[in-house]
Amino acid sequence: MYHVQKASQSWYGQSIGILILDAAYPCIPGNVGNATTFSYPVCYQEVKGASIDRLLNQRDPELIKPFIEAAQELERRGVKAITGACGFMALFQQEVAAAVNIPVFLSSLMQIPFIHALTRKPVGIITANACQLGPMHFSALGISDSIPVVVAGMEHQPEFSSAILQEKGTLCSSTIEDEVTSVARHMLTQTPDLGAILLECSDLPPYAHAVQRDTQLPVFDFITMIDYVHQSLVRKPYHGHM
Repeated sequence: MYHVQKASQSWYGQSIGILILDAAYPCIPGNVGNATTFSYPVCYQEVKGASIDRLLNQRDPELIKPFIEAAQELERRGVKAITGACGFMALFQQEVAAAVNIPVFLSSLMQIPFIHALTRKPVGIITANACQLGPMHFSALGISDSIPVVVAGMEHQPEFSSAILQEKGTLCSSTIEDEVTSVARHMLTQTPDLGAILLECSDLPPYAHAVQRDTQLPVFDFITMIDYVHQSLVRKPYHGHM
């Protein structure tokens, strides 16, 4: 027997809700902003006015209100958990989590303690903009400063910067793959004892396989986190034999 969960809910089956920035650039397969990335249906909600500049560069506290409103809308639409599409959304993790009654995991950076526990080695972070990623992002997620991290940014990579940060309207995926793998290799050269690499940016999962190919390290990103949480929300029975 099935029952209506909410009088306001007219559809079902979207367990993961995704808060996405108010930005315009190509979200290719593998990107959090491309629904075909996932093997299950997801539900998107744009955060009105949350531009890349306001979130990454200005760290505008006025964004708290539209973030909360967008999260509450996803909850009304029946999702079971809410994630983000930019690691810098860490700034609003606590406020959004307090405003809804379902799990919230806005930033890929939330995986850092888990990754460090697995490897007991420094965690390499490749971020959209290393100049803008700071202690406040880690603190907002409750990540201890005792965890060793190495941060490298994509802000000086021409194609990534122009396609994503400047939203030029086009994107050459093969060029960005070359850029991010170059950053990863340089990071590993500078810190040979890295235990794993975390791709902070939601635009970088399409290149996780290439980063792993070139570094031979475990590679985590938004998709590893979202898949992990999704599995916990929709457990399925096992079938087999003894």
